[in-house]
Amino acid sequence: MTATRNILTVSLLNDKARDLLENSFPNLWVEGEISNLAQPSSGHLYFTLKDAGAQVRAAMFRGNNRLLPFTPKNGQQVLVKARLSLYAPRGDYQLIVEVMEEAGLGALRRAYDELRLRLQNEGLFAAERKRELPEHVRHLAVITSPTGAAVRDILSVLGRRFRGLPVTVIPVPVQGKEAGPAIVRAIALANSQTNFDVILLARGGGSLEDLWAFNEEIVARAIAGSRLPVVSGVGHETDFTIADFVADVRAPTPSAAAELLSQDGEELLDSFEGFEILLTRALRKQLTLLTQQLTHLRARLRHPGQRLQELMQKLDSLELRLKRAQQQEMRTRESRLQNLLARLRGQHPAHRLPALQQQVQGLEQRLVRAMNTQLREQKTALQYLAERAQLASPLAIVARGYAIVESEGRVLRSVSDANVGSTLQARLVDGRITATITATEKN
Repeated sequence: MTATRNILTVSLLNDKARDLLENSFPNLWVEGEISNLAQPSSGHLYFTLKDAGAQVRAAMFRGNNRLLPFTPKNGQQVLVKARLSLYAPRGDYQLIVEVMEEAGLGALRRAYDELRLRLQNEGLFAAERKRELPEHVRHLAVITSPTGAAVRDILSVLGRRFRGLPVTVIPVPVQGKEAGPAIVRAIALANSQTNFDVILLARGGGSLEDLWAFNEEIVARAIAGSRLPVVSGVGHETDFTIADFVADVRAPTPSAAAELLSQDGEELLDSFEGFEILLTRALRKQLTLLTQQLTHLRARLRHPGQRLQELMQKLDSLELRLKRAQQQEMRTRESRLQNLLARLRGQHPAHRLPALQQQVQGLEQRLVRAMNTQLREQKTALQYLAERAQLASPLAIVARGYAIVESEGRVLRSVSDANVGSTLQARLVDGRITATITATEKN
């Protein structure tokens, strides 16, 4: 029995492939070199991102690329944040770029040095503007990632030294484009509350790129404008960020910051250790569950903007194809015009008349030769016919010794035609003989 075949159209196949790519690779950071850069009138960017061994198509739509702090160029090394998708009309998989940065530590280091010097000249690092920390911290606001190593180290130190210190973790991303604005909002949120008396801004160690959120100008100015004292515990002891210079106190590590802000109250907080662990686990479990639910809902929900982006990309592709077709048509028509002009010049009477005259002379010569040939052939044929007629003439036969015998006005062909007593006439070559038939004899 033949099994039923599940036959897909090409469009449905590409739609399924696109959904699979987008759900499997929601957000990626990719580094590579720009090539084949194109920017049609719509303002969108289309380019190829490549390295030494491979390449991938990429598109950055106008709403994202208009905020770029630099102008992308072919051959430039960049770092992009993108989601993986598929352009269904061509069946090409591609990156939909949301953020583009200049790759490499050089660009980041230059931006770091320029901002540090500018803020230093403005006096944001001056010792006289630093605020003193309270002698006893009553409620600590910790601004950090809720899942990073820093918050675990801080809570571990506080749990060991003084479990009774109230701590509120204000969760923020500490890396990426969203981190800076989120930290600024968290500082504003902490300042809007009346129960906090110190802010701890913390993050674990990392590269210059990893720590870049704490080198942004908006974060530095938010720290400088904070009502509450700010302690910076970012990175390792050798890491220095702009936030460290602006903060009221810099701690070499998040753990050291927790040591600085806590009292040794281990005996008072021993009874709360179990509750802290249970609460931390419950929060993490709930956060994990909510994160999974959010990921599931996000995978099922497809934003209508994606369809609009595909249509805009298709329009841009058609526009580029139309321009190329127009250019090709112009070149084809120009080539045809040149050919027609050359043919027209070749057909001009001034050019053709000598050739036609020479052709007429040749035809005249051929006509004369043909007439002479025809005349000779006709003359030869006439002579041949004359000779044949001469051979067939009765006179020629008579000239060879024969005679034509007639009787009573008719030529005798047989003895039966002759009557005894009749008159005969024999025509010879030189005259006639008349005789009388006296007898007949048949062979």
